[in-house]
Amino acid sequence: MASVDECRQALQDLAARLDRHAEAQGRIDLDRTLACRITDLDTAFQGRIQGGRLVGLTDGDDPKAQIALSTSSDDLVALVHGQLELARAVAGRRVSIKANPFDLMKLRKLL
Repeated sequence: MASVDECRQALQDLAARLDRHAEAQGRIDLDRTLACRITDLDTAFQGRIQGGRLVGLTDGDDPKAQIALSTSSDDLVALVHGQLELARAVAGRRVSIKANPFDLMKLRKLL
């Protein structure tokens, strides 16, 4: 099981990757609140996706988040490091994403 610090670092790595992607590909019109819930650690992180970037990442849950991702600590780290494919993880119910279908299509462009 990954630690809370490892999950936080994985999300910071994801934010850095999204920054690089936004610079290379241009801005994506997506401005939504985000919650990432780590089920096996009973913890969560929140932030905002703005223009294809993950900003304002902090500890804590946002029950009203427009995009909510739930997964285990190990699966989060594996997703961010490219060891687990998102579509396969969702199909295998290792990751749950609650979002507007149009937001999901935009998120696919980011990842």
